[in-house]
Amino acid sequence: MVSTEKIEIAKRVIPFSPPDISEQEINKVIEVMKSGWITTGSRTKELEKRLAEYCHTSKVVCLNSATAAEELNFRICGIGEGDEVIVPAYTYTASASAAIHCGATVRFVDIQKDGSKDTNMPEMDYDQVAETITNRTKAIVGVDLGGIIADYDELYRIVEAKKNLFIPSGNTDLGKRIQTILDRVLIFSDASHALGATKNGKIAGEVADFTDFSFHAVKNFTTAEGGASTWRDIPGIDNEEIYHQYQLYSLHGQNKDALAKNQLGSWEYDIQGTWYKYNMTDIMAAIGLSQLERYPNLLKRREEIINKYDVMCEELGIKYLVHNVNNSKSSGHLYLTRIPGINEKKRGKIIVELAKYGINTNVHYKPLPMMTAYKKLGWDIKDFPNAYDYYKNLITLPLHTLLSDEDVEYVIHNYKQVIRKYI
Repeated sequence: MVSTEKIEIAKRVIPFSPPDISEQEINKVIEVMKSGWITTGSRTKELEKRLAEYCHTSKVVCLNSATAAEELNFRICGIGEGDEVIVPAYTYTASASAAIHCGATVRFVDIQKDGSKDTNMPEMDYDQVAETITNRTKAIVGVDLGGIIADYDELYRIVEAKKNLFIPSGNTDLGKRIQTILDRVLIFSDASHALGATKNGKIAGEVADFTDFSFHAVKNFTTAEGGASTWRDIPGIDNEEIYHQYQLYSLHGQNKDALAKNQLGSWEYDIQGTWYKYNMTDIMAAIGLSQLERYPNLLKRREEIINKYDVMCEELGIKYLVHNVNNSKSSGHLYLTRIPGINEKKRGKIIVELAKYGINTNVHYKPLPMMTAYKKLGWDIKDFPNAYDYYKNLITLPLHTLLSDEDVEYVIHNYKQVIRKYI
């Protein structure tokens, strides 16, 4: 006989995504603070070197955010006014706003219905991407949402098939040369969620032409704020030239950083452009160096939690992100669940009910055409039905490395209780 006795579990408070900061990071920051050098310096350069090794690329530039990184990727490639950039409607604003900062026009595309067939990730509709390319298209932004690498092989196939439409231009000499050499629409990766993710034997960073990462406090790998750019080697263009241009863009156009100016007799510098202030500090880099040492274990712990959530979702019969398939291994940044038969109103009730149990959840993401800024630009969510349908019944569960096994079981137990009322 099955017992019907209700199991009482003591209430816990489960934050959604706190940073995993250990004594190792704290001690590294103290060391920097005591060194007398806290802005961009040797530790930032060391983090760039180690991240390049990790991503299997020649160079990495560390900056103060992924948004800055994506914007500078566009500027390096000479993308600006009169150009068009294709972006999925289902993403965070930085994927689109960085192009707008450069003066380019964003062209949104819908996602595949119910997401990718393999992973359920809200991935762009590639047929629509191909239809959207014009002779003004200069770039496509793939988004590795939740830590799952998008289908860049398909994007490369599309742009090769559309090469006849591509007209190299570029508003800088470097940008003109990059566009002329590649002679096709450029592929950018918003890999803000995907550091450490792999697909078809390649790791995030070595897949797209240019890639940006986020090191914000809620990400798997954090420097408090922060981000980075990396790129694939371009035949005929020296990576040192590209790196130097990032440095100029990120430090007011100044041709010497603070570390170089601090050398004996080296005070003098030149301003080569009226540019931006996007550099990373050594305080931030010290956190990142420690995080990188710990990162393999952090990814392993995320995978353990994901596996437990997967079993729960299969039991409930609800859709979820499939983080690991044969040719793809996610970084496990977000755990998206979709509850069949509910709408935004019911989703709101579920979120509130879970919060009463101390379980903080989220929604990733509200499609950009629903946001005020993008509606003012003329976008309407009615033109993106797949994005809206994906969004309306989605709830993101806590997934981070400060969750104990008991915390995970608590989330699972209460999520099951709440969701069963609605399905």
